[in-house]
Amino acid sequence: MSDTSEKVVEQPSGNYRATIVALGVVFVVYIALLLFGVPQRWTNAQFQNHSGEEATVETTDVDSGDVPGAAENAHEESEALYPPLWTSIPFVVLLLCIAILPLIPATEHWWESNLHRFIVAAVLALITLGYYAFFYQSPLDLHWPAHHVVSADANWFSKASTVFVNAFLGEYVSFIVLLFALFSITGGIRIVGDLRATPLNNSIILAIGSAMASFVGTTGAAMLLVRLLLETNKFRRYKIHTIVFFIFCVCNVGGCLLPIGDPPLFLGYLRGVNFLWTFHLWKEWLFVCGVLIALYYLLDTFVFYPKETPLEKVTDEVMAEPVRIYGLVPNLFCLLGVILAVMLLDPAQEFLALFGVKTGVYPPMFLREIVQLLMVFLSFTLGSNAIRKDNDFNFGAIIEVAALFFGIFICMQAPLQILNAKGAEIVSKIDRYGSRIKLNEAKEFFWTSGALSSVLDNAPTYVVFFETAKSAAEGELQEARHNGDAETAGRIEAELKAGSDRAGIPIPLQLLIAVSLGSVFMGAMTYIGNGPNFMVKAIAEQCGVKMPSFFGYMGYSVCILLPVLIVMTLIFL
Repeated sequence: MSDTSEKVVEQPSGNYRATIVALGVVFVVYIALLLFGVPQRWTNAQFQNHSGEEATVETTDVDSGDVPGAAENAHEESEALYPPLWTSIPFVVLLLCIAILPLIPATEHWWESNLHRFIVAAVLALITLGYYAFFYQSPLDLHWPAHHVVSADANWFSKASTVFVNAFLGEYVSFIVLLFALFSITGGIRIVGDLRATPLNNSIILAIGSAMASFVGTTGAAMLLVRLLLETNKFRRYKIHTIVFFIFCVCNVGGCLLPIGDPPLFLGYLRGVNFLWTFHLWKEWLFVCGVLIALYYLLDTFVFYPKETPLEKVTDEVMAEPVRIYGLVPNLFCLLGVILAVMLLDPAQEFLALFGVKTGVYPPMFLREIVQLLMVFLSFTLGSNAIRKDNDFNFGAIIEVAALFFGIFICMQAPLQILNAKGAEIVSKIDRYGSRIKLNEAKEFFWTSGALSSVLDNAPTYVVFFETAKSAAEGELQEARHNGDAETAGRIEAELKAGSDRAGIPIPLQLLIAVSLGSVFMGAMTYIGNGPNFMVKAIAEQCGVKMPSFFGYMGYSVCILLPVLIVMTLIFL
């Protein structure tokens, strides 16, 4: 192996040059849009909508602007109606394709092509869009750039484009740009070294990654350390369990201490949760991370490491090298730029609002994503291509994630709409015995939000149960007041006040804790629960590690992670 320290910055070549040119085109287009004031208008529309200065507008063929309350009534109607359960079939089929096609000999190699993955995802996404275009007969909520209601009699294009815009511009773009930025920048940082692949050294890597994840994001921590972990274990035969525990700890559980750690918590911050409130989750974070790392150490020490042959152990020891880090300049500063962009450039928040400064300035829409891409541009132009080549860096893993999640984000619009409607309905639904069914216990919120975060993207799932928790508390308070139950009303008011004082929003703290932990921790239950899970799997497979199938991975999570979470709920919730 050549000494990376002696390598100089090379001129971009090949795919890197194409990447830089593509980024340059994106910048030019965005600057042109800024000159015409388009992103600013998008931001202003969102700001006016959030502040209540502009009534909700129907995007329809029928003008209801002269009918008092028409928009509000349409909004209430759209929240009450939802697609039938069978509309979740494209989403389920896509999950089954991800799980099964790699296992079938006839489709195994066909599925390895990212183009083929995208074709499957796109076809299923078109089926979902086709349902909304031609068969959905209820109002639709358009969430981007601000809330509007598309009426039931709108044309087919309005309905299909509403669902597409909600999925693509409202969610997918921010999701994939952040993953792409962290993936690309960390690809220019090389942690050189081949530690002895002992249970202790692997456990230390898991611990470091778990601690880093909350501060550089689960994606950033995973991309920085996964190559070191793979390099360290390259001479071991039994290493699949090590990668699985890495996904548990670094890609998910480790990111619960700050909003920048994991997307669900960031969405909570955007909805008013204090930025530093998530540090209150340190006990649960320490318990789950600590138990998982301890379990890994015991499992590797007494089950897997003894199975390694003496030759493999000797080779691993002889080839061991001290750890050295290259490429921190400029990539460490680019990573910091990405984190600051995520923290400070949300178009729904005043610039510098995080620091309590009232600027009255709202960042233009998508400026956050453009700054992240600018950091990628600087990483490729100022960083060393030689380091990326030594890292075997390519875009295969992020393209796989982009292709599959494009379909996932569109196909899951129907199940998310069902979940949103039914989640609110649970609060006030009357069962056949006449008793009120409520999700009023933290454990129920944890397991319900967590189970859905395992198969849906955990960020929008968090939002649904975040709002459901607020509705449950407010509905219970109103019921207590209506029934003259002063004691219950006083208790709920005290809980809401405690939530306002500590977390910044009127919500029972135990419910907020439960939703936050469920969405973050149980995103580790499947490969698709959180974006970094799939990226680590793809990188490991590129390095020759035969990772478990979709259901094989779930076997690990059910047998190892699930019992730990059960104990955690018994102790803390």
